[in-house]
Amino acid sequence: MTHAGAMLEESAHRGGMMERLMRYFERGILHVAQVLLMLVILAAVIELWYLFAVALLERVQLIDSIPMLMQAVQRAFSGVLLIVLGLELLETLRVYFTHHRVRLELVIVVALIAVSRHVINLDFEHLTGAAILGIAALIVALTAGYYLVRKASATDPGAGGVS
Repeated sequence: MTHAGAMLEESAHRGGMMERLMRYFERGILHVAQVLLMLVILAAVIELWYLFAVALLERVQLIDSIPMLMQAVQRAFSGVLLIVLGLELLETLRVYFTHHRVRLELVIVVALIAVSRHVINLDFEHLTGAAILGIAALIVALTAGYYLVRKASATDPGAGGVS
């Protein structure tokens, strides 16, 4: 074997080792991120239940109008959507970990949930028409994107992911 051939073989061996090291590093980081996200979701669920119990015991009798009821229900929905958002992010990590692909459909769903949560918390009486129009355009764009990704993945099952 020539000196150049030996150097190429050694370089390929180091490249293979580096590739394996990077793969182990990536797996480790993904595992840590998944565990961290599970703990965050669990803490959010516990906190939401605690806040719900406190509100039920202390504040329900203070609700004496429809606007106050709407505000309380909006806060509860927002908390639940926050947990669903966390679960969708966890699913996105799981899919990436198992298939090494980011499913565009899941990313759009996470964005839709985040925007929906934001819309629930908006005070529409104090928003400008341009802000409302912008939020509506964002929702239409995300929904259209979701529809197109779903349509593409129905005809080509690999179309919904990005490697």
